[in-house]
Parts: sequence; C-alpha cells; structure tokens
Amino acid sequence: MKGDEICEVVITAADAEWLAGFTRRLVEDRLAACGQQVTAIRSIYRWEGAVHDDPEARVALHTRASLVPEIVARADAEHPYDVPCVFALPILAGNPAYLNWVLAETRS
Repeated sequence: MKGDEICEVVITAADAEWLAGFTRRLVEDRLAACGQQVTAIRSIYRWEGAVHDDPEARVALHTRASLVPEIVARADAEHPYDVPCVFALPILAGNPAYLNWVLAETRS
C-alpha cells in the first residue's frame, strides 16, 4: 500500500441529519469506508461580506484519494450550500490493518 492512497475528507453542513444521510449514501456507494461525524461544531466564517457564527456538523470520511473528485462532485450536486466545505487531508501513516480495510471497503 502506498502512503498516498488513503485520505480523510472533511465535509460540513448546517443540518446534522442531512450530513448523516449524505455520509450513509457515500458509504453505501463505496465512495468512503466510513464517516465519523461530530454533530455539534461552531463555524465562524466570512460569507458575502458579512461574518457569520453558526452551528454546523462535520464528518471525516476515510477513503481512497482517487475517489475525492467523485465525492466533491456529489457534494456539489447534493449539498444544500452554494459552496460546500469539502477538502481532503493526506494520511501519512496508520494501523496497516485499518488502512487495508479502508481500501477493501471502497471501490478502486
């Protein structure tokens, strides 16, 4: 397994239930092996010239780096935000058995 094969994709949304359903669809479609959701975060950000302070949920998806473009496309198509927060972080190392599980549970 090459170190650049696995990544963590972070997505946020205002509605935790919507995000859980979106995560489930990605796992069912084998775009992610799993998603670990935090249902209560606080996002402070600038949007359209104003500073906002809103509750959100956040999910960390474990997946193949090669699947990130498809996850981004799905978020662009399905997410309620005009510009959804979706970004990928590299996984530098980890439990080899877990990383192999991520590969086994996602499509190649």
